[in-house]
Amino acid sequence: MTTRLFRLAFVTALVVIFVLSLMPVPEGLMVFSWQDKVEHVLAFFGLGLLGLASRLGRPVVTMTGLLAYGGLIELAQGMTSYRMADPADFLADAIGVALAAVTIRVWMQRTI
Repeated sequence: MTTRLFRLAFVTALVVIFVLSLMPVPEGLMVFSWQDKVEHVLAFFGLGLLGLASRLGRPVVTMTGLLAYGGLIELAQGMTSYRMADPADFLADAIGVALAAVTIRVWMQRTI
């Protein structure tokens, strides 16, 4: 996949995740109690991998931007009547970003 395709996938994922984050959650979608935290970790892990693969600039800036994006989502959810801002969701976002950074770092060291 070329850098341009990674960038397109990254931007698309950012938009899709933001839209999904602001939609009402239908009843009965939760299978287990921490499901939403796992979803946050996985979403931000994927965003982190795509962001780093997109080579948008320095990795620290990309990861910091994703943390700010996670905070923005929580603020936006807090402004709706059907969602709520949750600091634990932001922590899950940060864990996902950190896992992506570690994964890329380990992968880069193994390919050198």
